[in-house]
Amino acid sequence: MPMRKRVACVALFLFAQMASAQTPSRPNILLLMAEDMSARVAAFGDSVAITPNLDALAVQSVRYPNTFTAAGVCAPSRAAHILGMHPISSGTQHMRSSSRPEGSYYSVPPENAKAYPELLRSAGYYTYTDHKLDYQFSTPFANSGPTTIWDLEGGAVSDWSKRAQGQPFFGFINFPVTHESGVFPPLGIRPQSGMHFLMQMMRWYRQDEPVLKRINPRDIVVPPYYPDTKTVRTDMARHYDNIATMDAEVGVILGQLQTAGLADSTIVIWTTDHGDGLPRGKRELFDSGIKVPMIIRWPEAFRPEGVKAGAIDERLISFVDLGPTILSLAGVSVPSIMQGRDFAAPDASPNEYIYASRDRIDELMDRQRAVRDSRYKYIRSWYPEVSGGTDLTFRDNIDMVREMRAMYEAGQLNMAQRQWYEPPGKERLFDLESDPFEIHDVSGEPHYQRVLQRMRGEMDAWLARAGDWSAESESAMVARFEPSGERQVTPAPTLSLEGGALVITPAAAGHSLEYRVGGGRWQLYTEPASVNNNNGIEARAVRYGWEESESVSGF
Repeated sequence: MPMRKRVACVALFLFAQMASAQTPSRPNILLLMAEDMSARVAAFGDSVAITPNLDALAVQSVRYPNTFTAAGVCAPSRAAHILGMHPISSGTQHMRSSSRPEGSYYSVPPENAKAYPELLRSAGYYTYTDHKLDYQFSTPFANSGPTTIWDLEGGAVSDWSKRAQGQPFFGFINFPVTHESGVFPPLGIRPQSGMHFLMQMMRWYRQDEPVLKRINPRDIVVPPYYPDTKTVRTDMARHYDNIATMDAEVGVILGQLQTAGLADSTIVIWTTDHGDGLPRGKRELFDSGIKVPMIIRWPEAFRPEGVKAGAIDERLISFVDLGPTILSLAGVSVPSIMQGRDFAAPDASPNEYIYASRDRIDELMDRQRAVRDSRYKYIRSWYPEVSGGTDLTFRDNIDMVREMRAMYEAGQLNMAQRQWYEPPGKERLFDLESDPFEIHDVSGEPHYQRVLQRMRGEMDAWLARAGDWSAESESAMVARFEPSGERQVTPAPTLSLEGGALVITPAAAGHSLEYRVGGGRWQLYTEPASVNNNNGIEARAVRYGWEESESVSGF
């Protein structure tokens, strides 16, 4: 072959290799999750927000404005997201298991429940996350949950670089700067709320550097359920300033992805773990507590059929849908125990309803359930005398919380502002089309009785279908998790060699397994593995919520 043609063939071959490397068969997936934040983003119509990076991302992406978390507070919401199950179906519904006033515990989900990152890992993905877990079968912090979920915990944003060559990755990064505690006074939590756990949380959430003030409190749009005071405007402006900081952090990450040459092979998902970390937002089943923004940038090679950049998808999406969708995008089968659905599939039918729950909140006992369609919200309460605005040690560090309660006690709030401090009753119905702030309960109005009956029926059907673990008390549930009063230990697996391959057998089918050779990195075990050094093999098992088994070795 002439030299010129030979060079041309080599060049075409190298080009084909480069194209193949740039467009892998499976996408990388990067999940970016801000904390305690509703849709305070300019791209979602907020005129106050300073979010240039998210706005630019939205132009390249699809916006999902009707996304809802399964709970209005972090730990139950995060458990629902990671398992693809409602927290009431997995024993993760109370806020929070590791800080229960009567004593901490680890939730124990059903034996066959698996976190979707572990399922990605078992399918060959490299999975990593930062310092935040908070699944209820972990503490809030890294390296406290099942060791089989992540290849790496507590690492850096760009730890995609630690994967094997050609290996797809799933990364999950959190943004603590927008957390509720970022609105606390600069000196931190008050002495009377200085429990060890809260101090630990503060060390993680609070930033060392001062927040850059970008938002003028005079520009704040005060919702009707807040009094228009200087304190309210100042705290809301601080929240917006924190959001602007988060937006800048998102910009840095997207820049790193671009520099690494991964932008065209990575699906980027940005969302928040629940609504605003402000009173009557976080912890509530109002839209201000469970409705969150979501942006997904689909690279051309992985864009679902019919999806266009810059589009707005108005469908109702639940956080329990995220895991099944991500698994499907990666080509991984969705387990039947997951309660969500793949919303990205071309033939996906939209959700007619979304559901959410509220149970014990810190030291406050409560139980509420919500069902919502595109227009109406129905909330049922098992503690009809418990108001949302009841004292909570952690939340009471916010200046506007204390001011609002003082104004309520002094009779200085109007009807819309008083509502949060008054008993909610057994059930409420809101017409979100005419009442987007959910102020006027229409459950007693004749015009809405047919809607009320329909929403009651849907609530009953969901609870029967999902199974509500709060039918028993939390203490009874904990006694089931810890029959001897202590956290249970996973039984050790057994090892054998079959045809020269390592076979690890769990004591029960639902246990996750991992192994290592010669004291190296622990690897997730999914099938018989070829090993060279039989004497250096160790294996262990874990059931979610239980302690890991002892490490076993030898044959």
